[in-house]
Amino acid sequence: MIETRDLLLHPIRLRIVQALVGDAMTPLQLKDRLGDVPQATLYRHINQLADGGLLEVVSERPIRGGIERTYRVVTAAVSLGEGDLESATTDEHFRYFATFVGTLLADFASYLESGKPTLAEDRVGYRQQPLWLTDEELDALAKTMAAAVNEHVDNRPAPGRKRRLLSTVVMPDRT
Repeated sequence: MIETRDLLLHPIRLRIVQALVGDAMTPLQLKDRLGDVPQATLYRHINQLADGGLLEVVSERPIRGGIERTYRVVTAAVSLGEGDLESATTDEHFRYFATFVGTLLADFASYLESGKPTLAEDRVGYRQQPLWLTDEELDALAKTMAAAVNEHVDNRPAPGRKRRLLSTVVMPDRT
């Protein structure tokens, strides 16, 4: 059986999970949201995530001689903590980080290809800000950021709301 971290840290499966966070969808709805993932590939990865316990079926309905399933994320199963990654090797950590960055690149490419991008109007930004912080100051900053994000994590779709991706990376600067 594939470990949860390996199931989750695959570029297509990670995109599927990200798309389903806070939303239940059918594979066809997922295909529309992801756009560039072939249908057979999408179904294969959905099945792997469901078999691994990261997705669950929330409803089924008969459709054209088959069954259409609606999936959602099993929130507790897709959260990787320190313990999940402690046993990873340096090469595995690099592969996981490369998967994360690759997913970020794919999401940005999809945004750019969706039409004429208007970064300022869409509030798109990316930057790197070096900070001099003690471990305690970094912990306090992370707690403040988590509290700010948690205020909005349960927002539902509504007029004027756009689904946005917020990605963070924190690492020591070894220069």
